[in-house]
Amino acid sequence: MAIQDPGPSSATQPTDAPLLQQALDAVRVGAWDWDIRTGDLIWDREMPLVLGIAPEVFDGRIETWRGLIHPDDLPVVLAQAEYALREGAEYNVKHRVRRPDGTVGWVAVRGRIVAGEDGAPAHMVGRLWETTESLAALDSVGRALRHMSDGFLAVDADWRILYLNARAEGLLGPSWELVGRTLWDIPALSSPGLESGCRRAVSDRTPKGLDLLLPTDGRWYHLRLIPVPDGLTVYLTDITEKRQVEEEHAAMEHAAAERAARIGELTAALAEALTAEDVVAAAAERVLPLFGATGLIVQAREGGRVQPVGAVGYPREFLDQLAEGGIPAGSPIELALHDGVPRFIASMEEMEADYPEMGGLPGLSGKQAWAFLPLLVSGRAVGGCVVSFDRPRRLSGEERTLLVALSGLIAQALERARMYDAEHGRAQELQRGLLPRTLPSLPAVTAAARYLPASEGTLGGDWYDIIALSADRVALVIGDVMGHGLPEAATMGRLRTAVHTLAGLELPPDELFSHLNDMVSDLGDDFYATCLYALYDPASGLCTFAAAGHPPPAVVHPDGTVHFPDVAANPPLGAATPPFETTELKLPEGSLLVLYTDGFVESARRDIDSGIEQLAKALTAALDSARRAGPAGDREASPRPRRGAPNRHAEAGHLDRLCESLVSTLLPAQEETNDDAAVLVARIHTLTDENMASWPLPEDPVAAGLARDHIRHQLAEWQLDDLVMTTELIASELVGNVVRHAKGPVRLRLLRSRTLICEVSDGSLTTPRIRRALDTDEGGRGLQLVAALSQRWGTRYTSDGKCIWTEQPLPEPLW
Repeated sequence: MAIQDPGPSSATQPTDAPLLQQALDAVRVGAWDWDIRTGDLIWDREMPLVLGIAPEVFDGRIETWRGLIHPDDLPVVLAQAEYALREGAEYNVKHRVRRPDGTVGWVAVRGRIVAGEDGAPAHMVGRLWETTESLAALDSVGRALRHMSDGFLAVDADWRILYLNARAEGLLGPSWELVGRTLWDIPALSSPGLESGCRRAVSDRTPKGLDLLLPTDGRWYHLRLIPVPDGLTVYLTDITEKRQVEEEHAAMEHAAAERAARIGELTAALAEALTAEDVVAAAAERVLPLFGATGLIVQAREGGRVQPVGAVGYPREFLDQLAEGGIPAGSPIELALHDGVPRFIASMEEMEADYPEMGGLPGLSGKQAWAFLPLLVSGRAVGGCVVSFDRPRRLSGEERTLLVALSGLIAQALERARMYDAEHGRAQELQRGLLPRTLPSLPAVTAAARYLPASEGTLGGDWYDIIALSADRVALVIGDVMGHGLPEAATMGRLRTAVHTLAGLELPPDELFSHLNDMVSDLGDDFYATCLYALYDPASGLCTFAAAGHPPPAVVHPDGTVHFPDVAANPPLGAATPPFETTELKLPEGSLLVLYTDGFVESARRDIDSGIEQLAKALTAALDSARRAGPAGDREASPRPRRGAPNRHAEAGHLDRLCESLVSTLLPAQEETNDDAAVLVARIHTLTDENMASWPLPEDPVAAGLARDHIRHQLAEWQLDDLVMTTELIASELVGNVVRHAKGPVRLRLLRSRTLICEVSDGSLTTPRIRRALDTDEGGRGLQLVAALSQRWGTRYTSDGKCIWTEQPLPEPLW
């Protein structure tokens, strides 16, 4: 192909020719025609001049022109040409050319597609002109971009890559593969947020950014998307180290926040810990995770010895050996307690080298590293703490400092807990001393009871009691002094003593409550107490109830029916005004009487009415379960005859199990309570007719003889002949006193129970008293004789007079 001269333009005026020639000389423009099908290229005479080559060098091939293009720009040129051919679009590109003299110039090329007769692209024609001066600065920038440390990409308005610098090529691939491709179609830049980020940057005309992990080198890069008038520029900055620093800083901040939170939780938990076991649990839950530790031992110093308080994460064999053999002399914890300096051991080898006297104990523990910390309070070692690890571990200075600080918190809490444990132990001992240690075994009742302190472990005012009275009568008492603490516990003890004393005087329930009300009122306006008093007479089967602000008792009939009798309501003791109303109820043989305090049926999750209903269901379920247990359960649950076969031990065991069942149902172990609770369960027994005998006597001196006759015959029938003489003497004296000093009607009654009971009743309220008789007195010795012949004797008042009673031991006890 040849270089053709288009010749001068006929349109040019002669006067303008010099100026036109000057313009052409100032800006050289070359024309070209490229036959796409044959590859032939035609230049005009300006083309070699613009490109800076001799005309004879051009051989008419497109490859020769491409050879002049700067290698760095060739991918962009080829990409633009391919795009123009593919889309039929305008070809427009700027690139550098390398001249034979070694210089580099910039040219601008613009072309268009000319279609052939078949409509397919046949030619591309265009012009080329020099832009070296205008693009000198761009060339400088290009060189700077080419070798900058960050990756750089230029993208046109259609999101196609126009340019990549060397760094970008190293990360994403060579320019000849990437130029002309859509930015987010490059595999290395595959990210769901890249396209949306680019479009937002262009639409908002605001730079955007995102972080991306490149698969080519596995490092993190920040992509800075900056909009420009004709497209977008993208900078790739390696931020791997920065991210690592930020992640480490964030991890440190997170760890610091977690430590602060753990320390706050530990402080709160230790503040709430009441017992030493609570301290160990709080420390294990919140200290061990901070350091990745797996074992904790807390020890307390008692006198000259160190005793284990609690341990977590150790095998039982190790703990048993530690408890039996104690801490070896010269051990790290012993030294730490002696001088107050913590010891940190990073490995088993270090332990064996520095503390050979420990022997095989560390190996038995299954641990590989330890921190031995003295627990100091005001400079005094109150115990020791061992934090251990399953693997070798060298603690940092910060970790050691933190452990020492935490050991101070544990020491303070342990000291408080030990003081609480001691105080709580004394309080519990006081509480046990104020309550019955054992319940008496009486003919009229078989009983079992439970007392449960509040969850906080404070002293309460709940109490119960069973008091034996004359004629086998029994008083069952339960009460609750309102409030918690030593004053309330002391009041409870005084009330219990007062009830014992007043009941021993054989006072009726209403009068007994009047005295108790006066006593509580005298204690002050802040003291109140509730009480339920049940007086049961086995001879009649009658039970008299007196209640002062207390929940009603539960009566379980032999058929299993649960009934809550409508006991007369009276205000609590200390707030009541006598007289007190009482309620009398006849109970069948074998009935169960259940007395309880409000804390047993009332809690934060239920009111007292719901609690009483739940108590009734629990009683029914427990008794049904006992009946289904088989013959043994049936025997224990059913009434017993008064003579011959009763097995009180088995019956007491059944009532014990019933108490446990009621407690587990109404007061589950996992449920915290803010009130103490007490329950008393008693099975009542009546005195059968065969064990009772009663006779009216005349108000006449012959009454003593009649009484002796009745006694001889009845004791013979009961095969108690050995007691005939003493019982005759007792009855004679009592009847004689009634005839001489009292008034009728007169009645003699004998009761055979665990003792022989002899009673003489009359209609007088005069109380007989023993007096000292002089040697010259003819009388005054009758009651002295009665007291000498009987085991116990006394007087009680009845609704129509009084009764003088005596008790004599049986030759062969029946109970």
